[in-house]
Amino acid sequence: MKNFNDSVIYQIYVKSFMDSNGDGLGDIPGITSRLDYLEKLGVNYLWLTPVFISPMNDNGYDVADYYKVDPSFGTLDDLEHLIFEAKKRGLGIMLDMVFNHTSTDHEWFQKALKGDPKYKDYYIFRKGSGGNPPTNWISKFGGNAWEYVPEFDEYYLHLFDKTQADLNWENEDVREELYEIVNFWLDKGVSGFRFDVINLISKPDEFADDEIGDGRRFYTDGPKIHQYLKELNRETFGRVADTITVGEMSSTTLENCVRYSHPEEDELSMVFNFHHLKVDYDEGDKWSLKNFDFQELKEIFDHWQSGMDNLGGNMALFFSNHDQPRALSRFGDDKNYHKESAKMLATSLHLLKGIPYIFQGEEFGMTNAYFTSIDDYRDVESINYYNILKKQGLPEEIIIKILQAKSRDNGRTPILWNGEDGHGFTTGTPWIPFSKMEGINMEEDQKDENSIFAYYQKLIRLRKESPVIQKGSYKIIDKDHKSLFTYLRTLGEERILVISNYYGEQVNFDPSKYDLPELSRENYKVLLSNYDQFNLEKEKISIRPYESLVLSIEPHK
Repeated sequence: MKNFNDSVIYQIYVKSFMDSNGDGLGDIPGITSRLDYLEKLGVNYLWLTPVFISPMNDNGYDVADYYKVDPSFGTLDDLEHLIFEAKKRGLGIMLDMVFNHTSTDHEWFQKALKGDPKYKDYYIFRKGSGGNPPTNWISKFGGNAWEYVPEFDEYYLHLFDKTQADLNWENEDVREELYEIVNFWLDKGVSGFRFDVINLISKPDEFADDEIGDGRRFYTDGPKIHQYLKELNRETFGRVADTITVGEMSSTTLENCVRYSHPEEDELSMVFNFHHLKVDYDEGDKWSLKNFDFQELKEIFDHWQSGMDNLGGNMALFFSNHDQPRALSRFGDDKNYHKESAKMLATSLHLLKGIPYIFQGEEFGMTNAYFTSIDDYRDVESINYYNILKKQGLPEEIIIKILQAKSRDNGRTPILWNGEDGHGFTTGTPWIPFSKMEGINMEEDQKDENSIFAYYQKLIRLRKESPVIQKGSYKIIDKDHKSLFTYLRTLGEERILVISNYYGEQVNFDPSKYDLPELSRENYKVLLSNYDQFNLEKEKISIRPYESLVLSIEPHK
């Protein structure tokens, strides 16, 4: 399998990227109209969130037809045109495939409900016991994970919403249907795929109650998961050279992720995991107000970087996506150190070992939405928890602050292309309000010769030109430092030191304390910094608020 560590992937949340027809919804022709901008940025692949026919109960992650484009996004011709125009610019299109479940609107499930035994076996139907569901497993969206069908006196499994019925991967016909879908899109010229919660597809042989948890230990990284992924690879994208793939892994382990992504396993190119995005949960509770735990963040990064490096796995590097708050508001200071924070977070992430992802708008510093009314929110999860917290007696002001920090809508507000009405996104009314943060948009950023966009371009070029960033080993420096995340990348005699200050106070860094050369221009060369001036002539480096400094350590002559 090809190594993609010289690549950078850009995620597009289609609904909020660019509206071409004034209906307030981003669409495929809108993406095509912005390809020159993405080519200029320097990324290699564009991952699109699902664009297939869907009732949109879960923002397209409930697919009703894998072969057709949802009319709200455009047509199949539009998608084929996008693939063609992207390839002309050296950009590959990655589609988001949801293969753990389908929408209950899908033809297969509708035939199952009519009693067709072939299609009933495409899903997981089981009898209950004593008037109870087959197991006590909890859905990821809350409530029991089984839905009763009176006509059969049986339940079907849905690990997510009740309109998202889990597929039966034990059934060879199901697997062949899914492989046909992947091959259809490969024939259309797609360059890669992101597989949604793919490590949940292998269910246990027997379904039992979970007396100590919510059931996930029975179906996460299940007994046949590696068999299924190898077969998926062999029957589809493994036949097409240089196809890039990433698996979203829910509640997974390092050991499994190494197998999912090791080149010799012939499963996937790389994996997503989310452990580092729970460091601002108060005792595991997302819907709370808590500053992120910097030490825990470093511990998690170090665990995964060291483990994947030592064992040969490949990891996707990301802070933000369509299900997360904006990293700049979450881990930086988006008001007092907006540009410094944006650049520091990018540096800290992009120079780790793996394949970096940019979420739309990150490259010019988009922030959280800062909505002040529940009426502005569209995310079902956010609205549900607003009502739950209200019932618990929390004051409105506190609930809104929690939503401002934690809502998925923070990452879903439309792209701010300019400062005009409609922000260059739409000529109509956007499906969700724009972010309330003033003065931040793509055009405004690019007026500055030291723009965030220009800095991202430098980071991307550095990765593409530097073997040590692509392939070098990783080692953390002073893991317990209260403000700095510092690490060393090494390949042969080539060494790069990355120092990032995650806080608003200046601190000193003395390389000689860590078995590194003394500070001098003979020993160090500055590759990148998010500040204009720095001094390498002193014994210690003064690392300013939210500063990142990337130093090449010169080999001894």
